[in-house]
Amino acid sequence: MREGQQRSFTVSPDAAGERLDRFLTRHLDVSRARVQKLISEEKVLLNDAPARASTKLQGHERLAVLGPAERPPLHAVPEEIPLDIVYEDDDLAVINKPAGMMVHAGAGASDDVRNRGTLVNALLHYFSSLSSVGGETRPGIVHRLDKETSGLIVVAKNDEAHGRLAEQFAGRKVKKKYIALVHGWLKKDAGTISASISRDRVRRTRMTTRHSGGREAVSHYAVIRRLDTKFGKFSFIEVKIDTGRTHQIRVHMASLGHPIVGDTLYGAPRELSAGGKQRDFAPLSLPRNFLHAARLEVNHPAKQIPLVFESPLPEELERFLAALEQSPANKAGGEGR
Repeated sequence: MREGQQRSFTVSPDAAGERLDRFLTRHLDVSRARVQKLISEEKVLLNDAPARASTKLQGHERLAVLGPAERPPLHAVPEEIPLDIVYEDDDLAVINKPAGMMVHAGAGASDDVRNRGTLVNALLHYFSSLSSVGGETRPGIVHRLDKETSGLIVVAKNDEAHGRLAEQFAGRKVKKKYIALVHGWLKKDAGTISASISRDRVRRTRMTTRHSGGREAVSHYAVIRRLDTKFGKFSFIEVKIDTGRTHQIRVHMASLGHPIVGDTLYGAPRELSAGGKQRDFAPLSLPRNFLHAARLEVNHPAKQIPLVFESPLPEELERFLAALEQSPANKAGGEGR
């Protein structure tokens, strides 16, 4: 049985002695909390009368479930989560987001999971006002970073600032630079990837450049240095984007055959193993994507003056890069520019 439909049935004799809410949890295949919500809303009738969750069944009762429990609107709640606040004034704030933190609540999970631990939860704790343009689950949010991407993100503290910042993003006036480590050596020291991005038709969590009709996406990359290590070859690069599509840099680099280190969704291995005669070296792994939003340039929405912010590589990325560069097989590999 599914809780979203109206159902009527008779309790079997072998259910005698069982609590009504436990019985319905099994038969409707929903959580006990949802069943209790149905009962509190008088959407469960026992012998044509509103039921009580604690009622002990005797068998042969008539049960009717009149409809789904009404979920309260999802809204974000304040949480005291540490934040690296790079800049703040009356109109905006710039945050250095860590990897592993979602920007705002997402769809598809339970309310508790979706409504906890996000950047929005932290923002609500630290700031007395945030823009309301994005609704109750996205106060202040003008743009996003992927969960496993770290770095700079700008937040609007009022609706007017939100509107002006959004115009800058839409007009491609905001300049963003990312630092990434990708597998393999890129053929060119610098290049532009102009390939539209759309949702993968098979794996819906992925984006792809392989289908027509996607949204325009443009990324510019430049090789900072090339690494030749016991774990393979890598390119340490910077990427500037003209557009801000979902997973844009990750998809574009993977489309060239050079996925970002740690990005298993787009083809990077979970673990790096040494090859050749150096197989006795312990493998390396990175529990996040080697992608960091390192520089952000935006005009102040009220003062109309340029603001420039920079964020160094997080410590975990510095350590990982050092482990690769200290490899005995490492060579200079040539400067990228």
